[in-house]
Amino acid sequence: MLDTAFFYAFALLVLGGALLTITQRNAVHSAIWLIVSLIGVAGLFLLQKAEFLFAVQIILYVGGIMVLFLFVIMLVNLDEAARERQFRGRWWVALGCLALVAAETAYFVIKGRDAFRFAPRPETPASPLGNTEQLADVLFSTYLLPFELASVLLLVAIVGSVVMAKKRI
Repeated sequence: MLDTAFFYAFALLVLGGALLTITQRNAVHSAIWLIVSLIGVAGLFLLQKAEFLFAVQIILYVGGIMVLFLFVIMLVNLDEAARERQFRGRWWVALGCLALVAAETAYFVIKGRDAFRFAPRPETPASPLGNTEQLADVLFSTYLLPFELASVLLLVAIVGSVVMAKKRI
């Protein structure tokens, strides 16, 4: 019963935050409501016992990327950008996109009707390892080469950005 209450509370945070993100006129307020929505998603991860994804959601998205978004929003001159009318008279493009998304949704709902029927899940034996340990085991055994290539790519990007920053000074 308590899990259901927490699920609805976090779902309300996600949906309410998302709705307020797209309806606010102030960009800073929109970013703050997006943070609320991301916190709700993190809570849903925690309810699913995905502690690693919960931590990544909080630390990486809420703590890092949204702070970066807020810095960019505050540094960009939004008053001047708001005065410019870029999409005047382009309602036909929006209606075309809406019709395309509606057609795609109808196609997948009709095609995937059987996917909505839930069959009882077979019981799986509980693993002695937690989900973070299982993720680490798969990451460092099966996916070790892509993991190392991604780390080398990130290192090259960091060194390149430092070199480009040094040339400007």
